[in-house]
Amino acid sequence: MTGTYHVIESPLGPMLLELEDGRVTGLWFEGQKNAPKDPVPSGDPSPLSLAVSDWLARYFRGGVPDPALLPLDPPGTDFQKAVWAVMARIPRGRTVSYAALSRALRDRGVMASPRAVGRAVGWNPVSVLLPCHRVVGADGGLTGYAGGTERKAYLLRLEGALGRPPMEYEEFNACIGETERFHGSERS
Repeated sequence: MTGTYHVIESPLGPMLLELEDGRVTGLWFEGQKNAPKDPVPSGDPSPLSLAVSDWLARYFRGGVPDPALLPLDPPGTDFQKAVWAVMARIPRGRTVSYAALSRALRDRGVMASPRAVGRAVGWNPVSVLLPCHRVVGADGGLTGYAGGTERKAYLLRLEGALGRPPMEYEEFNACIGETERFHGSERS
């Protein structure tokens, strides 16, 4: 099946939502790197597009909606999916460095350099729902964001994380869970 597209308005401009087989496979800001070129949005909202729109509205009002309520299924390699699974555990209001994210993956059996992790984070096709905006430089700097660093700063400010130092590895590791191990996109 080919995905269907819906436009959702946000305080940061229009967002393009891609749905396929009842799952969320993409969410990009207008003009974002890696977004589909010239998609044709559906004229009619679907129950899932309305649920994503509601989730985003609550998020942008300062709420803390649970992304697990939405059926996320971003396409990617096993490595990218492993990075995104660990990245999804970064709590709202906090940030993690690429190095800490890389170490968390290595400690769970996924060989990952900070540079490779950065590439996978940059290819996250589900902005906001998978919080790639919470991954920062070791000094807390707003290094790269496919949606633009101004949007990254806005999202972090909204969450109360802008200006806070990134979590140390040990604190982040406790958020992930000591026994959880990632192997590709499979969890064991």
